[in-house]
Amino acid sequence: MKLSTKGRYGVKAILDLALNDSQGQVSLKSIAERQNISENYLEQLFALLRKAGIVNSVRGAQGGYVLAKQPDEITVGSVLRALEGSLAPVDCVVESEVHKCERAEGCVTKIVWEKIRDCVNGVVDSIYLQDLIEEYMKMNEQGETMYFI
Repeated sequence: MKLSTKGRYGVKAILDLALNDSQGQVSLKSIAERQNISENYLEQLFALLRKAGIVNSVRGAQGGYVLAKQPDEITVGSVLRALEGSLAPVDCVVESEVHKCERAEGCVTKIVWEKIRDCVNGVVDSIYLQDLIEEYMKMNEQGETMYFI
């Protein structure tokens, strides 16, 4: 399974938002500049994140975005699913859809795809935005060069 730029950039952007929201709302322009991501692309991503209830938008001259929940309530999995959809490796094991496959009943490999799906979901749902913030702060204190890839 390979994440698209939507998922990768979305996690980078939401972490940037969390790290920079102490003054209030954060503009997409500032995130775009810090993360070297197109502001137009971020608008698309943040529309999906807003729809999923992960961020809220603030209108006006000093508008921008804020987290809709605390960082210890937002999982990387929720961000990825808001942007990418299901993280299932194949269509026949997508959680929210009934995929019609004439071979599903006798499919020996379906168990492999279900286990991959469940393991991936387990990992990304066990990592909270707060965990990434703490890792960032720890690396910052140690003087390490930090990147959001």
